Amino acid sequence: MPSPVRFVLQSLLATPLLLAVAASAQRVSTPTAAAISPDGTTVAWTLRQREGSTLHLTSLADPDPAKEKLIAPNGATNCSNTAPVWSPDGQTLAFTSTCTSKQEHPGQEQIFLWSKATGEIKQLTHVTGNIEQAAWSPDGKSIAFLFVENATRKASPLAAEDPAVGVIGEDNIEVQRVYVVDIAKGNSAWLTPANLHVYEFNWSPSSRQIAFIAANPPGENNWWVAKLYTQKILDLTKAGGYPGSESHNTVGGALPGDLTVILNPQTTPTALHGLQIAVPRWSPDGKRIAFIGGLMSDQGSTGGDVWVIDAKSNATPVDITPNIDGTPVFEAWINDNRIGMVEDRRGHTVLPDYDVAKRAYIPDSALDLGEVTVTGGPIKGDVSFSNMGAAFAFIKSSASHPSEVYAGPLDNMKQITHLNDATKPVAKTESIEWTNDGFHIQGWLTYPAGYNPQKKYPIVVVVHGGPSASAGPRLEASGSIWPSHGYFLFQPNPRGSFGQGEKFVQANIKDFGYGDLRDILAGLDAVEAKVSIDKNREGLAGWSYGGFMTMFAVTQTHRFRAAIAGAGIANWQSYYGENSIDQWMIPFFGASVYDDPAIYAKSSAITYIKQATTPTLVIVGERDGECPAPQSFEFWHALRAQGIKTQLVVYPNEGHRFTNPEHTQDRDARELKWFDENMK
Repeated sequence: MPSPVRFVLQSLLATPLLLAVAASAQRVSTPTAAAISPDGTTVAWTLRQREGSTLHLTSLADPDPAKEKLIAPNGATNCSNTAPVWSPDGQTLAFTSTCTSKQEHPGQEQIFLWSKATGEIKQLTHVTGNIEQAAWSPDGKSIAFLFVENATRKASPLAAEDPAVGVIGEDNIEVQRVYVVDIAKGNSAWLTPANLHVYEFNWSPSSRQIAFIAANPPGENNWWVAKLYTQKILDLTKAGGYPGSESHNTVGGALPGDLTVILNPQTTPTALHGLQIAVPRWSPDGKRIAFIGGLMSDQGSTGGDVWVIDAKSNATPVDITPNIDGTPVFEAWINDNRIGMVEDRRGHTVLPDYDVAKRAYIPDSALDLGEVTVTGGPIKGDVSFSNMGAAFAFIKSSASHPSEVYAGPLDNMKQITHLNDATKPVAKTESIEWTNDGFHIQGWLTYPAGYNPQKKYPIVVVVHGGPSASAGPRLEASGSIWPSHGYFLFQPNPRGSFGQGEKFVQANIKDFGYGDLRDILAGLDAVEAKVSIDKNREGLAGWSYGGFMTMFAVTQTHRFRAAIAGAGIANWQSYYGENSIDQWMIPFFGASVYDDPAIYAKSSAITYIKQATTPTLVIVGERDGECPAPQSFEFWHALRAQGIKTQLVVYPNEGHRFTNPEHTQDRDARELKWFDENMK
């Protein structure tokens, strides 16, 4: 007999409303990774399928789909092949795959190698745990990767939390470390110690060092205070290395005495003090390390300035992009004095090069790709490039075109895939800009399907999470439940967002819910002046930080007819002691809740709950560690106690990011039903 919760979900899944929601969505094929070979001739890319992911090889000279190669161990089709990485000589492609023998754990990813010369595929690793960010050493002799041995979940606060049982904060702590495997002999070793959780790493050009960003466990809580380290490495055929489990052939590897702290953002006297760092990259001569540093609210949501530091202890980092107008999200060295980057600039993706010595743009180097987003690897904004940056590969999408793989020289990029040529936007999306409090602000406006300017339409304002993030141009916005069901959709990027420089990102420090809400309301005024909006039917929704903004906004304004708060935060004071990532809060609030409780109360919706009157749907995952369910309970309870229309839905076994498609469909149906009923 199904559980009561599952019975309710199944009942709603069968309703005409949900069938209408599902019918409004277009089927889009989604490539998930792209890697160009070192000689710039071949692109390896992956495609998410219903059964898993497939790995394809396409010639840049002749990207005919009929001539693609499909790479899979033993030709298997019921498993996933992902994360392609070319060897430095371009003769071997490494990738992760679940296409393992029946004797191994089902669904366990392993690293496989495909030979360009012979077409042979062989399995390199035989491990148990979570594998991320595999990278070849520059000499081509080994592959290192982030590894959590015997992992019970992804090493991310977005994943569903393990049950809170046992000795809290001491039991079941999983540590992500750098692990390396020798290609020729299969010898393996840990490269980083067991007392450091590693988030990202990069090989030195000599293959004898790695740079990595790490913090003490638990890893999901301490990324915000992580440091930049370097570690010298022995040849894998020699003795040494950090101890690993007895199940591994732990030979060679790291030199424990040569672990060096290069930068501690908590002690640096520079503008980086107390901020976050990501994307470490060695210079070609091995003397310096570039990284992105700034105010970041989530690991993986990278943005800031590009900094450069000497690869030695006690060096002082230098900001090479001071006062940049946008937000660099990814960077790579072109040569010893030139760094290329991927920049989010008011909804545009720009690829500029910077002169490291002059700390300035290199004239005529910036390529504006337009109102698009790009990706291609495991890190935000990750682009793949061939030797000397002669050719690039990435996945590009926009508000009018779904994701496709592009490759080639930057001045002559080709569309390699045509997976979604038949997919058209359901409605028009355009960038909209306005000013408020001295800031120039950008957002996205999606029109209702079949828009008629002679009619009045309701609008839903959706606030992005973060807050250090940005809403980008996505075709999915036009086909979401709002435009396809007769609503305008407005996605603002208020202060605190990426895309307008670090000053803009830091403008909401100690001010959550105030300046950013004023920016959003000013943007809504600009939308009302531009298109035909029914001012009596305006709704507000958001997830994570957007969920907080929804909860807070309904205590500050009665402008919205209805609201939906997903995975929100109602009370920053109680939240501080409930979540699994409390370190993220101090850079934004200036102190812990125990040192300055008033600053937390100032931005808490619960402080002003008596002012709320808006009907609000509250949604959360049962095992959300980032924005725990008690926060949603607290807000729902307060509204219900005052007789305000509300409903709380808790989805079983879900974390901060939902993974069960039935739950996602159910959530969409409930949200549409809520606004339809409360905004008539």
